Amino acid sequence: MRIRVATGVALGVVLAVPPAVSAASTRATPKAAPALSGAAVYASGSGDRLSRYADGEWSTLVKSEAMAQYTVSPDGKKVAWVSSGGRLQIRQGGRTMTLVSGLQAGTPCLTPAWSADSAKVAYPQSGGTIMSVKADGTGAPHRLGTSPGVCHLAWSADGRYLAGYTGEANALYRLDTRTAESAPVKGVKWITHVQSLSPNGRHAIVEFPQQPGTLGDGTWPTAFKPVVLDMVTGKRRTPAVKGRLLGAFYLADGRMVVRVAGEEHNTLVVLGTDGKELQRVAEPARAKKQALLQVLP
Repeated sequence: MRIRVATGVALGVVLAVPPAVSAASTRATPKAAPALSGAAVYASGSGDRLSRYADGEWSTLVKSEAMAQYTVSPDGKKVAWVSSGGRLQIRQGGRTMTLVSGLQAGTPCLTPAWSADSAKVAYPQSGGTIMSVKADGTGAPHRLGTSPGVCHLAWSADGRYLAGYTGEANALYRLDTRTAESAPVKGVKWITHVQSLSPNGRHAIVEFPQQPGTLGDGTWPTAFKPVVLDMVTGKRRTPAVKGRLLGAFYLADGRMVVRVAGEEHNTLVVLGTDGKELQRVAEPARAKKQALLQVLP
């Protein structure tokens, strides 16, 4: 199913959530990359409640039926979404604040994207213009560039690149915020999800549909088969983890977290920048059918 977007975009995405984590077997982790604590943020199956899991306890970040285009900050403390009235809103500490108004509403694939320091939010405006604004509401929005790829935006940790796919779901574009220029990624004919970018913005974790008829409705997937795409060469690979993979994403330090299905609970497998396994973390059984939005330090 394709979605008509004012920016010339169509399809949307499904929420893929990295599972919450509890105690698990761990290999020695480099000092620069401390082992994950098990904290994570999840979305309910219906998508109307975002919850944080930490130290064995659950807490609600936000609950609303108006959130179709939400993302959680890397620090797990803030939620950004586009309301049904076209307002970019931030929820933090029990308070909701509107940062920008007049955006296209009702299109699930037009999700905001957070900077690695959780200080800024990038979002698509009319005409494919990508903007950013400070999450604390200070200062005016800043133009990053224009790109046909406005669906399921993802922002590299170094702040240079944003990537998203077109509304027709037939191309992936990478926007260079230094030059404000965007370019199509080689070899992408159909695409249904962009989960995250490597810290330097070269690789993306994405989902490709088996056939054009399975494009989805533009909402985030609770689970997806992850593919690591080199956005310079177009080469693809599957994360080197055995089992049925339910998703994956990059941490800001370059490690990759891969979600693997299990009978009683899912497991997070952490890979180093060399692709070797560093850690395994069991997510809570309650999170088994929820979408994983963030895995926290």
